[in-house]
Amino acid sequence: MKRRTKQRMTAIHISIPVRLLEDLDETLSFSQSRSAMISSLIKQALDGDMTSSVSDATTRQLMAALHAREDIEPWFSRVLLEILTK
Repeated sequence: MKRRTKQRMTAIHISIPVRLLEDLDETLSFSQSRSAMISSLIKQALDGDMTSSVSDATTRQLMAALHAREDIEPWFSRVLLEILTK
């Protein structure tokens, strides 16, 4: 029987703004992988498929995106941050 082949992976080192990493981590659930998310985003960009819609995002991702906006009311931002840190 033929052995299943796995896709080869490699570790890389990149530098990104701390807040961007925090925002990414806030959108991920405990069971989601940071590496998988970044790989998926890179693949979408390379495939030219950056047309994801709001309906594709998880509730947690939507809340994190709202929290990161500069035009949001401070009280609402605090409420979202409180929910996201639970």
